[in-house]
Amino acid sequence: MARKHSKHGPYEDVRSEDEAPPPVVACWLCGRPTGQTIVWHHPVPKSRGGRDVVPMHPICQQTLTANFTNSELQRHGMDVEGLLAHPAVRKFVDWVANKDPDFTATTTKKQR
Repeated sequence: MARKHSKHGPYEDVRSEDEAPPPVVACWLCGRPTGQTIVWHHPVPKSRGGRDVVPMHPICQQTLTANFTNSELQRHGMDVEGLLAHPAVRKFVDWVANKDPDFTATTTKKQR
C-alpha cells in the first residue's frame, strides 16, 4: 500500500544558500571537468579483477570501450598515457577538448 506522506520533507532536495556547490571532478581520460552525468569507470574491467573506479564522461567511456578489448584495458591498467598513445583515442581527446562538459554524441562502433 502506498504511503500517504513521504519519509522526507517536501523541500528535502532544495539546496540552502549556506551549502556549497558540489566539487568539480576532472575526467580521468580527457582531463575536462565533468558535468551533470558522471560515469564511474573501472580502468581494469571487473571481469578481469578490477576494483578501482575513476570518474569519466559517458562519451569518454564509450570511446574506450569502442577502441579496446577487456584484455587490452587490463594490460594498460591505470596508465592513462598508454591509452592516450592510441591514435584513435588521442584524436578523440583532441577533438573533445573544447566541448561542453555535458556534450554527448554518438561514437563509432567497435573496430574488431
